[in-house]
Amino acid sequence: MTASPTAATTPQTLHVPAPSAAGQWWRDAVIYQVYPRSFADGDGDGMGDLPGITARLDHLARLGVDALWLSPFYRSPQADGGYDVADYRDVDPRFGTLADADALIARAHELGLRVIVDLVPNHTSDEHEWFRAALAAGAGSPERARYVFREGDGETGEEPPNNWESIFGGAAWTRVRNRPDAPGSAWEHDTQWYLHLFDTSQPDLNWENPAVRAEMESVLRFWLDRGVDGFRVDVAHGLVKAAGLPDWSGHVTMVEGAEEDPDAPSVEPDGTVHHHRPPMFDQDGVHEIYRSWNRVLAEYDGERVLVAEAWVEPVERLARYVRADEMHQAFNFAFLVSPWSAADLRRCIAASYEANDAVGAPTTWVLSNHDVVRHASRLGLSRTGKGPNGIGAEDPQPDVELGLGRARAATLLMLGLPGSAYLYQGEELGLPEHTALPDDEREDPAFFRTRGAEKGRDGCRVPLPWEAAAPAFGFSATGESWLPQPAGWAEFAADAQDGVEGSTLELYRAALRLRRELGLGSGSLTTEAEHRESTSVVAVRNAAAHDEHDGRPDVVVVTNLGRRSLPVPDGHRVLIASGPLTTGPDGSVRIPVDTTAWLAR
Repeated sequence: MTASPTAATTPQTLHVPAPSAAGQWWRDAVIYQVYPRSFADGDGDGMGDLPGITARLDHLARLGVDALWLSPFYRSPQADGGYDVADYRDVDPRFGTLADADALIARAHELGLRVIVDLVPNHTSDEHEWFRAALAAGAGSPERARYVFREGDGETGEEPPNNWESIFGGAAWTRVRNRPDAPGSAWEHDTQWYLHLFDTSQPDLNWENPAVRAEMESVLRFWLDRGVDGFRVDVAHGLVKAAGLPDWSGHVTMVEGAEEDPDAPSVEPDGTVHHHRPPMFDQDGVHEIYRSWNRVLAEYDGERVLVAEAWVEPVERLARYVRADEMHQAFNFAFLVSPWSAADLRRCIAASYEANDAVGAPTTWVLSNHDVVRHASRLGLSRTGKGPNGIGAEDPQPDVELGLGRARAATLLMLGLPGSAYLYQGEELGLPEHTALPDDEREDPAFFRTRGAEKGRDGCRVPLPWEAAAPAFGFSATGESWLPQPAGWAEFAADAQDGVEGSTLELYRAALRLRRELGLGSGSLTTEAEHRESTSVVAVRNAAAHDEHDGRPDVVVVTNLGRRSLPVPDGHRVLIASGPLTTGPDGSVRIPVDTTAWLAR
């Protein structure tokens, strides 16, 4: 008699791809984020620009990605790296011209790359013509109604309207009369404050105002008409605020905690009400906005897309942003912040597919971006997870070798999972965080608003090294660089890794090539029964759609997070591994600790 298999030894189906219409490229695309300030400098002034990006697009084509996402290049005073937009329909002169943007889009399309641009709809710059008009017009005006202005609290309006905090530190409100650009003596009698969930120079728009909605739809059409393939939407969860702007007892962070029923407030015996879901984030009203944007994109051919930057928990709430008539992708930040633990990663992967499959959407994986410590450093810290907001020279330093090994393993795990994936510029070079950036070189407003308590995001935004022996490592022909590059970055330069077996650059190229050839982005996924509840191994089987004649095998993706090497099972062939494999005393091939391997069955 054969014993019945237990739950722990039975494979678990994690994901079955939804039937997709032809041309839905975004379901399994790999997209590369370009931070324009730091990618490539075409004119030698030390600031990256659009011509510099265009000149380096061959690198992305050879890497094997499907599209690029450009962080903001719009006209801006650059108080927050371009996320303070003064004109949504123009290119900042630091980055070039509209003609340069057109040339970049055209060249990318020639190379088979789609182009996604950043859209920043939660707030504008305080130098935007709308906000300048709002300041001048005064309380009760149509101009002020386009932003979130409120009367102050207290006898004379000397207190902010509520207790909200800025994500960058400090209060989320600035009193109009306290601004240095007061237009005359009438300013003394202005009792209003304006909301800024980020820096004081980034006033929040009022999305209850039809004029705001009409203007942003016009901006969408402006760039769609110029040929962009989609938009990454900044702070997608923040546009709509709770009615009445109630006080909130929590602390605003980039990742919000959630209760079992996050929509239900709790009430203390004295009657104090605590709202668990922040009233400034993830309000239901955002979804109608994205349904209207979806209809705008549907007017254009070529499957244009919307991508949500939404720091939302739980994952079921995030999945609401990618319902069929809303957005197309939403970054899976739960994966990005997951500790380096088999149990945590496995739970995240399973929960992500369950939530997204329920609405027919792809899961969109990501490990690094311009807002977090690079994963080559984050995974080298003694405590893994989201990590701090920046690392300084006096902070605990990551283990460089450990971090890079784990980063390569994490990336290979990510690229072996069905769905779409995002890469952040420089991760294909194995770039670590700049953890010794001098404080007097920092520009991130989070550093200044927290008075240095948070080092901020400059360390992940340092210009890329292209050529080991060139000035500024090839970023700029003059040697200028808006942030200083570490002296030891020559070893990470693209030309130092090109064609070098085992280099991180060649690992990414090989993995992306195999991912495409084997159809892993559109496969179905099950657990490997032997490791279904393992505390040290994540092992999943990716079965791409194929027939018996195309020769494509099922691929078992194995990540060893334990303390000892793991034998490659009999009958399996190694396709690629994130690091060198070892040989056991019995001659068996083994997967070392902190290594991922793709195995063909």
